[in-house]
Amino acid sequence: MKKILILLLSVIGIIFLAYSLNGEDMADVETESIYDIKVTNIDGKELALDEYKGKTLLIVNVASECGFTPQYEGLQNIYEKYQDKEFVVLGFPCNQFGGQEPGSREEIKQFCSTKFSVDFPLFEKIDVNGDNAHQLYKYLKASKGGFPGDAIKWNFTKFLVDKNGKVVGRYGSQKTPSSLESEIEQIL
Repeated sequence: MKKILILLLSVIGIIFLAYSLNGEDMADVETESIYDIKVTNIDGKELALDEYKGKTLLIVNVASECGFTPQYEGLQNIYEKYQDKEFVVLGFPCNQFGGQEPGSREEIKQFCSTKFSVDFPLFEKIDVNGDNAHQLYKYLKASKGGFPGDAIKWNFTKFLVDKNGKVVGRYGSQKTPSSLESEIEQIL
């Protein structure tokens, strides 16, 4: 009986440990649809993501002082190329990786517009990992099969979302915006 009790407690401990290491799974996500999530744009205006319902989205955590910052140019290029086909890039500044997005909303907006002529939607600076992770990133990380709960590893991680709000792809920083064109074209 003692061995069974120890075994049972061990199994419960392993399950608890796996759950805690996983961190953000669907139990942590307070919404069933990406369109229920509210965000604040770079100008401080709150909006619901249902504003983008029916559009293909590429959601990216961005930073102004990162080795991947030149990807802003590629993001702007694919936004311009596909925006008439209901495609939108959504940029979410994040300062969690090496302090590479230290600026204020105004500084970030100024940098993006003057350095890279960005005119795709930018949002307020958010956390993408940890206890203060924005609800959007909790949802994105929990939604993509094969990656549930996985922490975002660095700036310029990309999530591709189809017109129905389903997360269909997750790509690391090394994957350039132009290399995603075939995946984007398949779901437009």
